[in-house]
Amino acid sequence: QVQLVELGGGLVQAGGSLRLSCAASGRTFSNYVMGWFRQAPGKEREFVARISWSGSSTYYADSVKGRFTISRDNAKNTVYLQMNSLKPEDTAVYYCAADRKLSDYSNMKQIDYWGQGTQVTVSS
Repeated sequence: QVQLVELGGGLVQAGGSLRLSCAASGRTFSNYVMGWFRQAPGKEREFVARISWSGSSTYYADSVKGRFTISRDNAKNTVYLQMNSLKPEDTAVYYCAADRKLSDYSNMKQIDYWGQGTQVTVSS
């Protein structure tokens, strides 16, 4: 089992920044591809970003590319999501995810572990 705890959500004005963190425990952190998803009210959960086991490779949804940066610190068992130039449409509950396989990020139903989520609200 892997436990994931997200921190860092909150209320920010449009154009502002937030950094989310997700602390993992329970298994070897570096064995997992880490990612972030989000779910806005009335919408399905969607992919935001993922980072490979060592951190050498990242991938972003088009909607956040150039504004969000995912990173990880394997020594601290933590993954981060730096969010800049935030827009009201970024408002959502953000979920941390962990999975051993990169391919599972193409189908979120196959993701092994999820955090409880943290609310991000961007005001206009």
